[in-house]
Amino acid sequence: MDGVLDAAGPPLARLRSSLGLERNVAAMLAAFLALGMGEELWVRFVPKYLEALGAGVWAVALYGTLRDLLDALYPYPGGWAADRWGRRTSLILFALLAVGGYLMYMVAPSWPWLLAGTVLVMAWSSLTLPALFAVLGDNLPSARLAMGFGVQSILKRVPIILAPPLGGALVAALGLAGGLRAGLAATIVLAFVGIAILRRSYVEPPRLARDPESLRTLWRSMDPALKRLLVADCLARWAEGIPKVFLILYVMDVLGESAVRFGALTSVQMIAATVVYLPVAHLSDQIKLADRMNRKPFVLITFAFFALFPAVLAVSGGGLWLTGAFVVAGLRETGEPARKALILDLAAAHARGRAVGLYYLIRGLVVFPASLVGGWLWTLGPRWPLWTAFAVGAAGFVIHAGSSERSSSS
Repeated sequence: MDGVLDAAGPPLARLRSSLGLERNVAAMLAAFLALGMGEELWVRFVPKYLEALGAGVWAVALYGTLRDLLDALYPYPGGWAADRWGRRTSLILFALLAVGGYLMYMVAPSWPWLLAGTVLVMAWSSLTLPALFAVLGDNLPSARLAMGFGVQSILKRVPIILAPPLGGALVAALGLAGGLRAGLAATIVLAFVGIAILRRSYVEPPRLARDPESLRTLWRSMDPALKRLLVADCLARWAEGIPKVFLILYVMDVLGESAVRFGALTSVQMIAATVVYLPVAHLSDQIKLADRMNRKPFVLITFAFFALFPAVLAVSGGGLWLTGAFVVAGLRETGEPARKALILDLAAAHARGRAVGLYYLIRGLVVFPASLVGGWLWTLGPRWPLWTAFAVGAAGFVIHAGSSERSSSS
């Protein structure tokens, strides 16, 4: 018997194949779903937990900044580990590191423990990113990559939809500290479930020979088309990051909408993002069958929506216009499976983990100051961040529209 993930009959097997759920991919996504369900029980309550442990405003801000910094710094070492030690071993190691962080959160007597624990907790969400790309690249043909990323993106949102209300119920029943600790205990259990799935069902494929490349050598060897995509992507993420933390202030303070309305708009955004994933990913992969490099139109659509969202928000006065703006925000995800698949199309097979890690390392460090710039623009007027974000996003769209998507090896 090959295990639980191989026990499907022919109809289900065909469905799994069409969705890119090859055995190793399914095992990895099951592990991500398990840990995601656990973390979403409590992660949104951590700022209140910090406050309860005596943290002030600046300590809470430091927590957010630390998460952003680790998001930028962790992908490259995560990619190095995925290439050096293998995908399964790396994922299991990152899960165990995260478990150490959960334990520090559970026993924290004061808020500095939470900051220290965050260094370990972020191992799962950030160190694993290149391994996720590498598993899809190792196990799916190029013409099914976008579908694989589309399924992954949808599964990533399932915990966001289901777990926070359960976490809120735990807090209501047990108090803030008790609810978070119960959620953390559940996450530890789910982490070991994920590890068990990886150990039982993931089969490590033979690894290609690796060159001991330095960061500089890896950058020099990176496909020029991937570098051009990175430049446009950085501009698109600046367009997202400049107004990001001020959206709630703009909607509630400037437009006068309620917190309930803002929550509903966020739901509209997530629904719009989710419904386009699989159809667009399928179309991207189908066209890919006919021409090796043609994901560009889908990536351009995404970059266009990154630019349009702040502009539509700036001119909306509420009502349907405001709802439409958040639909546009959700449609920013339209070409994300294609963009991620394009990264793998252009990454060298022997260095997939490191190439993806370097891509996200550079993007994270470049985009890191966007919120600070947005704060300065906010002091000039609440629409300044929005119009500046539109201009930056439009520049990213133009740069990618004018660049070639062809690999130098094509």
